[in-house]
Amino acid sequence: KSDSDTYTCDIGDAQSRAKLVVQEIAVLFKQELQNEEAKEGKQVKLTCELSKPDTPVKWMKGDTVLYASEKYEFKQRGTVAELIIRDVKSIDS
Repeated sequence: KSDSDTYTCDIGDAQSRAKLVVQEIAVLFKQELQNEEAKEGKQVKLTCELSKPDTPVKWMKGDTVLYASEKYEFKQRGTVAELIIRDVKSIDS
């Protein structure tokens, strides 16, 4: 919930008001994804670290958005986001 709003100090006969505007900090990559190589049938974990904790992450393969399944698992703890790809095949590259 945003703290941006108008705040008031009320002393009964008089009031003082101020408007607070909270500017959002841009999210940056502290650690980018690294290229990986794996043998078919293995599991691969891709990890990136963000500058702001619990930032929503969308994982994609090419232009296709990935969804959690038996093939793909997503984990996010604080600033670290992980994509786990199970049973990799050459068609996954």
